[in-house]
Amino acid sequence: MLTEDGKHLYVSYDEYHNLIEKLALKVHQSGWEFDTILCLARGGMRPGDILSRIFDKPLAIMSTSSYRAEAGTLQGHLDIARFITTPKGEIAGKVLLVDDLADSGHTLNAVISMLKNSYAPITELRSAVIWTKGISNFTPDYSVEFLSTNPWIHQPFEAYDSLDPEKLLEKWMV
Repeated sequence: MLTEDGKHLYVSYDEYHNLIEKLALKVHQSGWEFDTILCLARGGMRPGDILSRIFDKPLAIMSTSSYRAEAGTLQGHLDIARFITTPKGEIAGKVLLVDDLADSGHTLNAVISMLKNSYAPITELRSAVIWTKGISNFTPDYSVEFLSTNPWIHQPFEAYDSLDPEKLLEKWMV
């Protein structure tokens, strides 16, 4: 649900999963065949996992982080992991890069540049995201929703960001 001022988008679990399924359909309907899904942790892990199951393809993981300040609302220095975790030795062939959104585009541009320069066994690389914001300087190959108002997206699992073990214990005390 997008707020009236267009500054916040609240997404339920059902909406979130429906959007991932629509993303899978966009990739499928393109006719492009790929060998591996590479998701960017953390935002791309849930979509990557679901797409991996739908397409029955191995899931590789690369950790990135750029949201550090103001409870994750201000973009900070981009950190990209030096290694990719993959069940198939090394990442190679046709790779579908998955993240949750193209916000500024900085992360996806940097990761794609690094992959093209450092991972020669990748023969083709395409990108898939749920949301693309109007301010993004990156255009993914596959995207479900274009958000021209650039809202802050409140994803359903963000409740865990403020749930520490003590609060969880309080919740489940009988």
